[in-house]
Amino acid sequence: MKVVLASLMNDEFLKDLTETFPDVDFAVANSAEDQAREIQDADVFFGMPSRDVFIAGERLRWLQIPGTGVDKAVEIPELVNSDVVLTNARGPHTNPMADHVMSVVLDFSHRTHEMMGDQRDRYWSTEKYDQRIAEVGGSKMGILALGGIGQAVARRAHAFGMEVYAVDKNPFPAPPEVREVWGLDRLDDMFEMSDWIVIAAPLTTESHGMITARHLGLMKPSSHLIIISRGGIVDEDALLDTLKKNRIAGAGVDAFENEPLSSDSPFWELDNIIISPHASALTFEMWEGRRQIFKENLRRFLANEPFLYVCDKVAGF
Repeated sequence: MKVVLASLMNDEFLKDLTETFPDVDFAVANSAEDQAREIQDADVFFGMPSRDVFIAGERLRWLQIPGTGVDKAVEIPELVNSDVVLTNARGPHTNPMADHVMSVVLDFSHRTHEMMGDQRDRYWSTEKYDQRIAEVGGSKMGILALGGIGQAVARRAHAFGMEVYAVDKNPFPAPPEVREVWGLDRLDDMFEMSDWIVIAAPLTTESHGMITARHLGLMKPSSHLIIISRGGIVDEDALLDTLKKNRIAGAGVDAFENEPLSSDSPFWELDNIIISPHASALTFEMWEGRRQIFKENLRRFLANEPFLYVCDKVAGF
């Protein structure tokens, strides 16, 4: 059996795989050219293949996406219509991403980004921050999609004394950290009442562009929007206009629809946005966790056991 390794590889992990699975033929393929060649007689592909690479895999039976979002994979119609099993690596990203959300909350509430500027300028002014620092306890957080990321955010927000609400496509009984979980029919209500809105939904054909200028217009002038899962869910033109006109207090954005964010993007010029380069999850622990999910799924594949984290190719997650 042959496995193509096109992601998350290092010498230590390759050694671990070859020692654990001595009867498997592993082929490391970093370039698109190498991937197209090696996938032709492969049973398994670990990585995110292009459409051309996927089509070349005539024997492929299983595709493991190294991350969580499978939006790029399900754009390949031949994959969606095939019998190839698609799995992802849910879990390892949730804690660091939730930590990042809280760092943005605290940054805005305690004006840390302003203080760093003052520090660089060697400027001391206690008066500047008098009554401009806010307590987060008692404020309301609304989370769009209460999956792994959303639940990890909720646990942290609850620990800070925040009231947490959520809207989910498939609502379910609220976990202890969440006051209520509503369906999409309560999305407007959540935007109206929340001091902090966290976008934690996967990017699908259904969620693309679902947060419009109308939703942003429902937010309180003192509220903040945090985009942590995927770009493209929030209308970025509407968000830019909202921030430029100071209709909300600010936004933290870790994911844009087109990345990297262009150097001439007007978002860079705003002082009420915190931009991070889609890096919120990038801890050592996350990368190692994703490797171990692939290793366990490979064991299950060889043992003919059910996979972890099988994706719905039609639903897109």
